[in-house]
Amino acid sequence: MKLFTTENIAGEEIKESLGLVKGEIVQSKNIGRDFMAGMKTLVGGEIAGYTEMIREARQVATKRMVDEAEKLGADAIVDIKYGTSAVMQGCAEIVVYGTAVKLK
Repeated sequence: MKLFTTENIAGEEIKESLGLVKGEIVQSKNIGRDFMAGMKTLVGGEIAGYTEMIREARQVATKRMVDEAEKLGADAIVDIKYGTSAVMQGCAEIVVYGTAVKLK
């Protein structure tokens, strides 16, 4: 599956738009990460545990979007966008969406 953040694909022609595909996940922090994050806020810097948590959540959301596109018979997904928001304290939502397309 080819993934693009652009509406068009250089050197390719879109034959058919199959519609919106998306993937989402709500990920919560765990107590170990919370403790280490609290410690890190005392000295500053990146909170690596949270960075890894968001990276993993983004991968899961992307896979869910790709799975949906594959069910439609898509060759690619264009105009991909990611969004992140806090759902409640300690939980982050990752959403990814794009347009599934067939290529010529």
